[in-house]
Amino acid sequence: MNHTPDVSHSISPGDPVSVRRIIRALDCTLHKLPHHPFNTLPSYIIISSTTSAMISLSLSLVLLFSAAASASPTPGPLHIPITRRSNGVHDMDRYSAAATHLRGKYGYHDANQPHRRAASSSNMAIVNQKQDSSYYGTVSIGTPPQTFSVILDTGSSDLWVTDNTCKTCDSSLSLFNPSSSSTFKSGGQQTTIRYGSGEVAGQVSSDSVTMGGFTINPQTFLSVDQTSQDLVDDPVSGIMGLAFNGISSTHSTPFWQALASGGQLTAPEMAFWLTRFIDDQSAMDNEPGGAFTLGGTNSSLFQGDIDFVNMPTSPQESNTFWLLSMSSVTVQGKSVPITSGASALSAIDTGTTLIGGPTNDVSAIWAAVPGSQNVTNMPGFWAFPCTTSISISLSFGGKLWPINPTDMNLGQLSRTSSLCLGAIFDLSMGSNIVSGSGNPSWVVGDTFLKNVYSVFRMTPPSVGFAQLSAAAGSSGSSAQHSATAPQLTSSLLPSGPPSSPSSITSMMSNTNAGTPQAGPTNSISTCCTHSR
Repeated sequence: MNHTPDVSHSISPGDPVSVRRIIRALDCTLHKLPHHPFNTLPSYIIISSTTSAMISLSLSLVLLFSAAASASPTPGPLHIPITRRSNGVHDMDRYSAAATHLRGKYGYHDANQPHRRAASSSNMAIVNQKQDSSYYGTVSIGTPPQTFSVILDTGSSDLWVTDNTCKTCDSSLSLFNPSSSSTFKSGGQQTTIRYGSGEVAGQVSSDSVTMGGFTINPQTFLSVDQTSQDLVDDPVSGIMGLAFNGISSTHSTPFWQALASGGQLTAPEMAFWLTRFIDDQSAMDNEPGGAFTLGGTNSSLFQGDIDFVNMPTSPQESNTFWLLSMSSVTVQGKSVPITSGASALSAIDTGTTLIGGPTNDVSAIWAAVPGSQNVTNMPGFWAFPCTTSISISLSFGGKLWPINPTDMNLGQLSRTSSLCLGAIFDLSMGSNIVSGSGNPSWVVGDTFLKNVYSVFRMTPPSVGFAQLSAAAGSSGSSAQHSATAPQLTSSLLPSGPPSSPSSITSMMSNTNAGTPQAGPTNSISTCCTHSR
């Protein structure tokens, strides 16, 4: 193989627009990653993607949800479209900043730094923001309700939104007004969440919170009055944490967990289908992002069985992140040796754009790609010849799941470069974290999750993956395209005209609770968009 780890390549300022967009989105995601110990760490999620063709899809979804709501008084599946936001101009160094934030989010500090209604389900639309950088949905807080866009993050556990006392927030953001809510209660406790490049601070409060027709009253959240510059990007006003309460900085029970524990969900699970717009030059800042289902699954979005893998059961690992163990990796069809045990612990994180892993394993992966090399001014990142189509598959103890080569290619390092940036980076570079310290060694984000239908199940604690249906664009290798002409725009869109109400209705109404074989029940499907 022609692997040359000693040859470095720097990114020049003239990087392509498509790459700059992706980089900025990743940077924004990582800007929200806190430098906290594993057991107190909150996380941040971002989702985004949109094209003109998908705009009609969003309108169809809106009409569908409205019709579904009026057709029957009986609680049933509610699917919410996910929107993706794109169109900004990005610099390649955004990826480096994003990696820094991600390291902070999972406790990889810089070595030089100190340290009740009937059980049902609902389908909600989500948005894809800035070419797959993040995905967000909608939440309402207060009485009467005030509506906000929040990133859907399975890598954190706190709900927070910016409020109208925030002096550092962008004026374009939607801000929560506590005085306008008759059910708002202040806890009187100030809390600060620190990230790699900034922080948010505010008051631990409680109020009525509603998402997809489900309500928790009271629900604890952080009413944020201080944010670092560019920590959140319009229209996103905060984060909805979807991990477990063990890592909540506000010491509260996450919204989804309160619903499940309170018996409001038909099935104690949630599922995601994420769209792909990474290489769509015409993508807008906000595009239809796929679907988020709370309380069950959507049978129209996957085919075959859901391959569930149980989470680790040790006290240190349970009740924190959604964790699995990386069991095998193949590159260009050949198995690559990776470490096992504590070094294989992987957080499945919808709020992370890329895939981060331990030094030795990441090096082994790129060593299997001819011509790959380190990127000098982006610690932990690797580049490869743009003419190479990278085929990588991951397994977590069950099936081997392929990643579309399009998702592995983040774009040229510069307009004149023959090298492209890879989507798997060294999570531990520059960190003083050691194996077995309790932190996940891998963080598996949307680069992988766009290729599968993912299901997060509370009982028993497990994460499952299934092959995407033809309507959802099919999975992994079946949707592969050449490196020179990736078809990102169409790979995850429904077959047939995107604006067809009948096709969208069919996709968003087939929600099942529990296993794929179960009959129709109540669950929430949300489509999300958001990225920075």
